[in-house]
Amino acid sequence: MQTNANWTRRTFLVAGGMSHLGFDLAERVRAGQPSAPRRKIARSTILIWLSGGASHIDTWDMKPDAPVEVRGTFKPVATSAPGIRLCEHLPFVSRQAHHLAIVRSVGGGVATNDHHAGYYYQLTGHVPEAAFPNSRQPLSDDWPFFGSVVAAKRPAHPSLPSLIWLPAESGEPGSRRPGAFGARLGVQHNPFYVFGSHTKPTEFQSPSIALSGEVSRERLADRRQLLQTIDASFRGIEGTQAGAAHEALNDRAFSLLGSSGTRSAFDVSAEPDRVRERYGNTVNAMSMLMARRLAEAGVPFITVYWYHDYEEDKRRGCLGGAWDTHWKNASCLRDYLLPAFDRPFSALLDDLHQRGLLDSTLVMVSSEMGRTPRLGDPRSGGKGAAEPGRDHWTHCMSVLLAGGGIRGGQVYGTSDRIGAYPADQRVGPEHIARTVYHAMGISDLQAVDRDGRPFHLLEDGRALTELF
Repeated sequence: MQTNANWTRRTFLVAGGMSHLGFDLAERVRAGQPSAPRRKIARSTILIWLSGGASHIDTWDMKPDAPVEVRGTFKPVATSAPGIRLCEHLPFVSRQAHHLAIVRSVGGGVATNDHHAGYYYQLTGHVPEAAFPNSRQPLSDDWPFFGSVVAAKRPAHPSLPSLIWLPAESGEPGSRRPGAFGARLGVQHNPFYVFGSHTKPTEFQSPSIALSGEVSRERLADRRQLLQTIDASFRGIEGTQAGAAHEALNDRAFSLLGSSGTRSAFDVSAEPDRVRERYGNTVNAMSMLMARRLAEAGVPFITVYWYHDYEEDKRRGCLGGAWDTHWKNASCLRDYLLPAFDRPFSALLDDLHQRGLLDSTLVMVSSEMGRTPRLGDPRSGGKGAAEPGRDHWTHCMSVLLAGGGIRGGQVYGTSDRIGAYPADQRVGPEHIARTVYHAMGISDLQAVDRDGRPFHLLEDGRALTELF
């Protein structure tokens, strides 16, 4: 097929999309056939972020025919989806596999094998710059988190934040990893944080919705009026864009502080005991339960960031932290991480399905990277270690998707025989971000920066429409 040399790539893609939408509809009308049913747009997205870099080879892309130094000791088992096999240590998730679409061919365009670059690429869909150190902090002109884009593009929730992140901030204590912020979209599109506790897993709090004991609702209203008066005197100095962002943040904080409905939305202790028991008594489990409550309330985007217990990690010798299995890869996954994920994630999928919410809620499981195909991380003793670990690996990983119009019980793409690189249907984080936008009905990716200049939020990639 020949194309006009003056067509842009975007023009061509739009025209290609019309051939599937408008032209197909016209043909159906002429033939007297009913039009294809319109796809239902997801109302919410729940992102479960397995911080540290989850091993794809030991979980959802197993290689049973590979040498033992690749496949490890875990065995794959049949699931509720014909032809899909998962790790034997994911028995509950295996019963929910008919809801899952597993993308096994996600390859990174960077070879840094660092957490920070991995976070940035996976959470924004943009390739990080070549010199992206592992200590890199977020910058105001970074590309925004795709959750921030969803929050900016979807109508604001009437009483709750549009982007909620729980139960811990990204990164180690005292640091924030890049990629999880509104960045050039503005601070008003940063996540709203809700913090949890390992010792009291049903108790969540946020500084933004906590009133100290001596502050009444009346005093809060007085404070807001005073702040508005002060803001008005500075508005001309601050400039339109910065001033508007500052005012939006103030409005959000005060409306949340004054709303009893807001605080009750974060109260998982209100759930029946039998429901909480299905998820499990950990802060990550209760965060997934809260995510279901927030999706039920219509919050557009909820992130559950896997909150690892430093003391438990030390006790077990899982010294990489969370899913960063440099040490004791097999036992840390088998005895700790996989059971802690398996039960609440399967409960979340089943809970959403039973309540009729799964079709309108996109659920996604991702991480900053996969793990090395061969066991024997040098930092934990190499191949000769009693319990070898796996190092960072940004060249290949898997992403799980469910709900939100996704057709369950399918696999998209494959990795090579040892899970080192995508073998076919290779996609990047940009395709995953585009797929989230597609599920949420977001096609307009134009935005304006703090100086009023227009820019496009994501030029690269395409939505994996075959999954829907």
